[in-house]
Amino acid sequence: MTVIYLASRSPRRRELLAQIGVKFEMLLFREGSRQDAETSEDAFPGEHADDYVRRVARLKAEAAWQRVVMRRGLRRMPVLAADTTVALANEMLAKPVDAADAARMLRLLAGTRHRVLTAVAVAYEGRIEMRVNESFVTIAPLDEDRMEAYVASGEPFDKAGGYGIQGRAGAFVSRVEGSYSGVMGLPLFETAELLREFGVSVP
Repeated sequence: MTVIYLASRSPRRRELLAQIGVKFEMLLFREGSRQDAETSEDAFPGEHADDYVRRVARLKAEAAWQRVVMRRGLRRMPVLAADTTVALANEMLAKPVDAADAARMLRLLAGTRHRVLTAVAVAYEGRIEMRVNESFVTIAPLDEDRMEAYVASGEPFDKAGGYGIQGRAGAFVSRVEGSYSGVMGLPLFETAELLREFGVSVP
């Protein structure tokens, strides 16, 4: 098997898969079709980050396989989905809802070490397997001007924790412990291991 489906709109995940030579086709839901309770990315009350990221990645993979591959009668190939969340102490930081929320997240993260969790799930013919990468990122102290300029750039709004390490916020990161690609949204070591389990050729 040489091709998979990628169930993600993230350009970063596309770039990372291409980086390791994995051939894929995009398999996306129609805009607004994933807002029901079954596939919602909202956290449950009191849900821990570790449980959340596993649950959401599994839901994405299951929904992609069941609703898209099977119902549309497309060629049957493994479906890869992923989810990333940022955790600081007991608080999960998802994608900011607006500029004020993005600024709040940056203030929380500035001068701290936090966890980044990315779960990767692959679904194929009723089988689902998963890997989770945990990395730690240290953000340097930031003054208000730097944070305001970053929020004004628009970069934080589609990223867990309100920052993207591969973009301008890379200048804020003083240390990464773990997987740089995992912090970006797709840990390549775990992804390659998982795909090989499904017979996908990974260089």
